[in-house]
Formats: sequence, structure tokens, C-alpha cells
Amino acid sequence: MSVRRQQALSRRNLLKFGAGALGSGAIAVGLGAKSQAKEPAVAKPAAAKPKIDKTDPTPDQALKLLMDGNKRFATRKMENPRQDWARVQEVAKGQKPFAAVLSCADSRIPSEIVFDQGFGDLFVCRVAGNVATPEEIGSLEFGAAVLGTKLIMVIGHQRCGAVEATIKGAQVPGQIGSLIDAIKPALSRSKKFTGDPLAKVVKANVSLQVDNLKASPVLSDLIASGKLKVVGAYYDLDAGTITLV
Repeated sequence: MSVRRQQALSRRNLLKFGAGALGSGAIAVGLGAKSQAKEPAVAKPAAAKPKIDKTDPTPDQALKLLMDGNKRFATRKMENPRQDWARVQEVAKGQKPFAAVLSCADSRIPSEIVFDQGFGDLFVCRVAGNVATPEEIGSLEFGAAVLGTKLIMVIGHQRCGAVEATIKGAQVPGQIGSLIDAIKPALSRSKKFTGDPLAKVVKANVSLQVDNLKASPVLSDLIASGKLKVVGAYYDLDAGTITLV
């Protein structure tokens, strides 16, 4: 092979090698550029919302505490808070319930259980038909004005016997009739509500008793100043759920 041909081959090999090296370098540079690129920022988890202080909630916070507790009860995720012996001893020295409940005396609606609350959390008045008699109103006035409850919830319930007796115009003995008389005005306002005929009157009765409470000068002053809220609710015996009326 001539010297000139050997030199030509050498130049071609060198060019091939150079092109290969250049390509490899370009790949390396590309990889390096990728490795140096900033990774996308990972979103930080949202901070947990602070728990509401039961000793001094707002009226809206007190309502949330009750509704959250009922949700735990209805979904079988109860926390059973403030039910130990230490809490018993704590509230023996004094009470400061954050909410009050005017509920039917029906044995299937124990307030502390259906709202997943503990000793000293609720100020509870119970009477058949959840009617706001003078005695019940006085008790709830005491709870709000003296003990500082921020919420009063009037609770009627599915298949209420007192309301059913009122609808049927049942003749009843003793003082039972006083309960029916207190429920009767609800019959005329039941058309505004939904559900079966009995449920509609139960809800109308809740609305009636809420209005009776709001007519109290003691409670109305607290409502006007933003220190108290009065709401009505309906309890579903089958589902264990509370819905606002």
C-alpha cells in the first residue's frame, strides 16, 4: 500500500473517531443538563386545622362540634371524649357546657351518645314532644345566661309518639294533654316542611319550639349580641343522623 493511501485512510479514521467522540460528548452534555435541572417542588401537606376549644367556642363552632360528633356516631367512629374518671372529678367542681339541647324524652335519643360528647359538655332538657314549656325555657335561660352555653338545639325525631297523638287528636289522661296542647299549633305550619305526614309535623313542631325560645327576652338579647344561636334539628332513628330543620 502506498504511503499516500495509508495517510488518506488514517485521516478518514480520525474523522470517524472525532465524529463519534463529538456525538458521545453531546449525549453526555445532554445528560448532564438533565441531571442539573431542578426537580419539581413537592407540595407541602396542609397544616391540620386547630381543634375548637370547647371551653369557649363561638355559637357557630359549638354547632360544628355537635354536628361533627353526630357524624362520628352515625359512622361508628366514636371517640367517646371526656368520659374518664378524671373528667368526672373535674366537672364535679363546676360546669361550663358549650351547648344545650331541648330534646324529646324518648329513650332512643341520649344526647351525649348521639353527639359523641362527654361529662359536662351538654346542658340537656328532655320532655315528651320536645316542647318549650315555661320550665324548659327557664332552664335553657339559666344554661345560656349563667353557664354560658353558646348554642341551643331543639331536636324532634322520627316516629315521635307525642306528635302522632296530636295529629290523631287522641284523648289522653292526666297531664299528657298539656303536651298535646303545646304541639297543636305546629299542625298549621307543617305544609312548609318535607317528609311523610308525621315527619312534616315533627319538623313543624321543632320550628314552633325554636320560635318560642327566641321569644324569651333573656335568650333574644343573647342572640342579638352574637353570644347565642338557637337552631332546630331532626333525628333519624334508623340512621342515627341529625339534620338541621
